[in-house]
Amino acid sequence: MKISTKGQYGLTIMIALAKNYGQGPTPLKKIAKNNQLSEHYLEQLASPLRNAGLIKSIRGAYGGYVLPREPKEINAGEIIRALEGPITVVEGIEDEEPAKQALWLRIRDAVKGVLDHTTLEDLITTEGDSSNDAYMFYI
Repeated sequence: MKISTKGQYGLTIMIALAKNYGQGPTPLKKIAKNNQLSEHYLEQLASPLRNAGLIKSIRGAYGGYVLPREPKEINAGEIIRALEGPITVVEGIEDEEPAKQALWLRIRDAVKGVLDHTTLEDLITTEGDSSNDAYMFYI
């Protein structure tokens, strides 16, 4: 499984909003500037995140985006699925022999487990803690 820039940058948006949770809306322009990313690309990612109920837009001069739920209530799996689709390791797993199929299912379940049990709160509280290698996200 390879997570594309959609998933990576989507997590960037969500982490930035989690850091600002309760402090009012955050414009995508600010997130783009702080992370040296394209504002236009982040705008494209905001739509599926909004449709999935993971972010809420606030209009106006001081508008931007906010999280509709607390960071501890939103997990990485929700974000990745909203942007990347279902989590799969191997296409056509049903056609594999049982031994291989069992391995692919175990790998898929392990990846799902990490994503579904890692909240935005986990990500913002472990940021900058280089002693904690539990959150290496190389998938």
